Amino acid sequence: MSYGQHEPGMPLRRRSRWWWLGPLASALIFAASLVVLWFIVKEIEPGELRLAFANASTRQIGLALGFTALSYLLLTGYDALALKRLGLSIPYRTTALASFTSYSVSFTLGFPLVTGGTVRYWIYSARGVRASEIASLTVIAGLTFWLGLGAILCACLFYASESVAVLARTSQLVVQGVGVAVALGTLGYLVWISSGERTIRVRGWNLPLPGLGITLGQMFLGAAEVCAAAAVLYVLLPGGHDIAYPTFLAAYVFACLIGIASHAPGGLGVFEATMLIALSRLPFEPVLGALLLFRIAYYLLPFILALVLLALHEMIRRIRTRPL
Repeated sequence: MSYGQHEPGMPLRRRSRWWWLGPLASALIFAASLVVLWFIVKEIEPGELRLAFANASTRQIGLALGFTALSYLLLTGYDALALKRLGLSIPYRTTALASFTSYSVSFTLGFPLVTGGTVRYWIYSARGVRASEIASLTVIAGLTFWLGLGAILCACLFYASESVAVLARTSQLVVQGVGVAVALGTLGYLVWISSGERTIRVRGWNLPLPGLGITLGQMFLGAAEVCAAAAVLYVLLPGGHDIAYPTFLAAYVFACLIGIASHAPGGLGVFEATMLIALSRLPFEPVLGALLLFRIAYYLLPFILALVLLALHEMIRRIRTRPL
């Protein structure tokens, strides 16, 4: 089923009297984004930034930007899979714009269901997608992230259990026990959704969960995206750190979980503190510089680009809808 411009013979949807809430929320999110951007840039110490760039090579910065681009490219697949499950046919350019801008904004502002959902509504509603469908899309896309995170965490805890135990200052048995728990939870979900069509109902809102085929695609896509995001920080670490990527990946996923649990936008401060503890055997200043560059490459630059794209999108939309 395709949603787009109205075609002859199709009934026009009546405009709700609450139609203005979507544009108002979008405007508020955009304004809040500009305020947050100002405070983020204001808090960056020029001296620390110069030192971070001085410690990182051109190759490291280039690789970090490349993995950032790959991560956000994979994130567009989250929306694509969700749209497929919902039976919506949207051009990829629209999907890519909605996905990139919604994740860039929600990563920085936090509260992804509200901020990411609002940005998606701003873009997808012009294609005729209803608010309830956008809510379902946002939840399904979030499910892709959690499935990928679980798959990666499970693999790392089993593959590099000994080194992860040393990094976490615990026993190898505890690490493997956590891996078993994550594996059982993931397998249980896969068995549950494969035994029949599953729909979650909350106060009249129905969320159709993806079947086994799409769910496996979600796991693979989510795992690849998490690996790409982690690689951004990994390539920025000081040379000669002697930390295997699977071990680092486990620490990165754990830091992400702590950051999400803190409800801090982008895990700001909490993520960095967790990584500094996990990488405490490395020189403090270079690791702190790598974390600062990671925050700029993965959060700040995409956030600025997203705001520019949203402004251009709104300008183009107004020009196209302006009466001649």
